Amino acid sequence: VQLQASGGGSVQAGGSLRLSCTASGRSSSRFVVAWFRQAPGKEREFVAVINWSTTRTSYADSVKGRFTISRDNAENTAYLQMNNLSPEDSAVYYCAASSSIITSSYYNSEAYNYWGQGTQVTVSS
Repeated sequence: VQLQASGGGSVQAGGSLRLSCTASGRSSSRFVVAWFRQAPGKEREFVAVINWSTTRTSYADSVKGRFTISRDNAENTAYLQMNNLSPEDSAVYYCAASSSIITSSYYNSEAYNYWGQGTQVTVSS
């Protein structure tokens, strides 16, 4: 499976961005797709996850109510809609996928075996 992430950029605080993660090489129907982010000098952290088949989602507390993860089955693409961005959201965002992951591991980056390249999000105050 190859993951292609896109959609990053620079915005002012309060602005919005939508990230995309397109999968190729294998059907996504049994996958879990997540977004993680990593700011300079910090560890990679969980942002959001979606179960491709059930569309069940989960979010980090820091983004609840501002970010929305979704997927388009026809496009084989997962999205992360980010609203009301703050400078603290600045980071490189990565999408990840796994076809064999248990729910309790959704938040653990080591549980994912497919990764896209990062896309930079910069939010200025």
